[in-house]
Amino acid sequence: MKIGVPKEIKIGETRVSMTPSLCRRCVSLGAKVLVQTSAGTTAGFTAAEYRAAGATLVADAAKIWAAADLILKVKEPLPAEYSLMREEQTLFTYLHLAAGPELAKVLLKKKILGISYETVEGADGQFPLLKPMSQIAGRLSIQIGAYFLQSQHGGSGVLLGGIPGTMPGHVVVVGAGNSGAHAVQMAVGMGARVTVLDLDTRKLEALDTEYRGRVVTLMSNPANIASEVADADLLIGAVLIPAAKAPIVVNAKTVARMRPGSVIVDIAIDQGGCIESIRPTSHQNPVYEQHGVIHYAVPNMPALVGRTSTLGLTQATEPYVAMLVSKGIERALAEHQGLARGVNTENGKITYGAVAKALGFS
Repeated sequence: MKIGVPKEIKIGETRVSMTPSLCRRCVSLGAKVLVQTSAGTTAGFTAAEYRAAGATLVADAAKIWAAADLILKVKEPLPAEYSLMREEQTLFTYLHLAAGPELAKVLLKKKILGISYETVEGADGQFPLLKPMSQIAGRLSIQIGAYFLQSQHGGSGVLLGGIPGTMPGHVVVVGAGNSGAHAVQMAVGMGARVTVLDLDTRKLEALDTEYRGRVVTLMSNPANIASEVADADLLIGAVLIPAAKAPIVVNAKTVARMRPGSVIVDIAIDQGGCIESIRPTSHQNPVYEQHGVIHYAVPNMPALVGRTSTLGLTQATEPYVAMLVSKGIERALAEHQGLARGVNTENGKITYGAVAKALGFS
């Protein structure tokens, strides 16, 4: 098997899909690994390290796409890469097809076997390849929100932790999954007042027990969302349904009631976002103002910490990549139900129900 590791080209992307350590394992299992020369540089991995791990270094991404049976990436292919994909090639990456209909069309036309990180399932029914990036995005969301709350960035000038004699900033987290829970953890650590809303009482009970009443937990309903968001200095949108388009849980009317200079960070932007007034931004232009509120919605937020994100991601993907190499793609998918759940496109068809529904194929 030939594995291709092209350099990520999304704006501001610093992650790489394979570390030298993972490369060494794949080579030991009999794979030939083609790595674009500068693919790991921004994550702190040199070409010399990949060469020492047994990789063949290739300067031109097109040659990697042309030669590889399995393309290993971090982010979904961008339009500049569409023409590089080979017919019936296998692609293992975050696809987020519910928010990418154009990419879906290309994958179907070229009959790409698209295995999506975000829908691979563990034995416990959880999503092990989505988890580390959700955790990082959740933690980063508070750092980012605190930064843009500063006056010189157009924010309201609120210090999340406050000082004695002043009220701490109010952080409202909508969604108590992996990303939301880690946002709560960081916000509590900074000394903010924290409110978290979710539909799942078990998640709210777990947070209430963990923080012993330091966090306000509320059921996520229109009335609670409207009242809490209006009082928020920092709103974190963390409602995410793997592979499906994120539901809109905070409407524009509610956003307009927030105080000028408040900040929104929508972690769910990869799946379209859960705030009505949100639209994707980039690391070059991360924010915009609407209704007097600062909106941040960078789809590849974990790229801000490329080294940590790469290590977290590849530690999670390694068992699955090793399985694809050692057993072969067809056998690995046949024998591992959780990996097979990662298949979103095959033989010109959308094979994952939530994606098919989001794209109008069901």
